[in-house]
Amino acid sequence: MKTQYAGRALGIALALAPAVVPAQDRFDGYLCCNMRSDGSWISDANYADEAVRLLPAGTPVKVTSIGRKKVGVLIDGRKQTIGNDYSRNLAPEAFARRYVVADDPAAKIATWPAHVQDAVRRARVTPGMTREQVLVSLGYPMASENPALEVGMWRYWLDSFTEFQVEFDHEGRVRNVVALPTVLSRVWIP
Repeated sequence: MKTQYAGRALGIALALAPAVVPAQDRFDGYLCCNMRSDGSWISDANYADEAVRLLPAGTPVKVTSIGRKKVGVLIDGRKQTIGNDYSRNLAPEAFARRYVVADDPAAKIATWPAHVQDAVRRARVTPGMTREQVLVSLGYPMASENPALEVGMWRYWLDSFTEFQVEFDHEGRVRNVVALPTVLSRVWIP
């Protein structure tokens, strides 16, 4: 009888334990895209708050832990956390590998047209950008609201209350950004 209860207790404890990826599955890499940090937290919402620091795509990153709701990282020797606030439909490992990539995107950015490089440097969007270029510039749209990246429109948020939409043409290039004029001035380079 004791063994049965002990087995159940262990099963419940394991089910409730936070999912953490073993050390051998951790990795080093680069930020996939421009991300914003308050110095300790980098949300997958990537809000364009003026008080946060923009970490450019290609910033070197060392992953120290992968949990169900966050990825522990070292950036410039400082501990930070990439928070899975709005993409919890992604498995922890998939979430981590979305934001920390093996290949430095800076090499690819350097091959893009000058006006696209400028938009990426400024974390903005300009007509004709590819989906990949938008991802590098703005980060991923929230997976909870954008489960498929092949669709013609991605929803982003400037802050908790201010949405903007990036529209793509049938070839997957930016056609337009739909937003209030005050928002357009912060995300769009016509």
